[in-house]
Amino acid sequence: MSWPPVSVVMPVLNEERHLAAAVEHVLAQDYPGELEVVLGVGPSSDRTREVADGLAAADSRVRVVDNPTGKTPAGLNAAIRASSHDIVARIDGHAMMPSDYLRVAVETLRETGADNVGGIMAAEGTTPWEKAVAAAMTSKVGVGNARFHTGGEGGPVDTVYLGVFRRSALDRVGGYDEAFLRAQDWEMNHRIRQSGGTVWFQPRMRVSYRPRRNVRLLAKQYFHYGRWRRVVARQHKGTINMRYLAPPIALVGVLVGLVGGFFLWPLFLVPAAYLALVTAATVPLGRGLPLAGLAMIPVALATMHMSWGAGFITSPPGLGSDSRTAQAARS
Repeated sequence: MSWPPVSVVMPVLNEERHLAAAVEHVLAQDYPGELEVVLGVGPSSDRTREVADGLAAADSRVRVVDNPTGKTPAGLNAAIRASSHDIVARIDGHAMMPSDYLRVAVETLRETGADNVGGIMAAEGTTPWEKAVAAAMTSKVGVGNARFHTGGEGGPVDTVYLGVFRRSALDRVGGYDEAFLRAQDWEMNHRIRQSGGTVWFQPRMRVSYRPRRNVRLLAKQYFHYGRWRRVVARQHKGTINMRYLAPPIALVGVLVGLVGGFFLWPLFLVPAAYLALVTAATVPLGRGLPLAGLAMIPVALATMHMSWGAGFITSPPGLGSDSRTAQAARS
């Protein structure tokens, strides 16, 4: 078969530690076709720009473009505009692309006719806390039934992790909506599907992901996930389901139980039931983990659920009002 050239686009901000290794994994792909890497570099507080410029000077396949805002969707769009090829792969500046990733992606695009293919966000940790979060992030009790988290059979899905796109699909929907500081992948994949395209999950495509290193950072991450998922739900009617409503419902139930229990003691049973649920889930999720990691799984689950729920409930009505969908609705 003829292997088409592929452009790999990477939004980069404060990635001095991981950028060189991430680019090395792309350039070392077991892929017979031509490759280029375009780095959309934001105004970092470390030596990211120097590292990026050094990579470009050392290898003509690497290019650097500016992303003055530092925002992920803006960096992706800048890199896409500067790229050359009809297949565009999105990767992060700290992700380590496995050697067969692009080969499998291109094969899947050809076999399925899909507009975007992607695989598994393979959460992996090194510390007991990171291992606990990784166990939570790859479980249905932690994140619902999204196949890019939990795995499963290949086929059409709502969204995938990262993604390898046909440029024609990106052009058709106008790329990423730069108003979405989070959930930009889900939002654009929704527009691709609305335009008649297919998003395909390929379980053979796995990219390692390192969880946040402490409770505070995990809570902040999931708070913003919930906040921006509410924006998607407001702007794209009919995209919300029980998977997304479960965390805010759980948060409200726990808060009502903790406060109301002082006035009507049976209400204490609600947070007690939630605690029992996350504790019971620890047993199957913690297989093979050290005792310290096992003990942290309930904390990781509760942090993810409660933070996501809080973000969803408190999402300001005006958030995302400068998005394309919101502007079109007002016009």
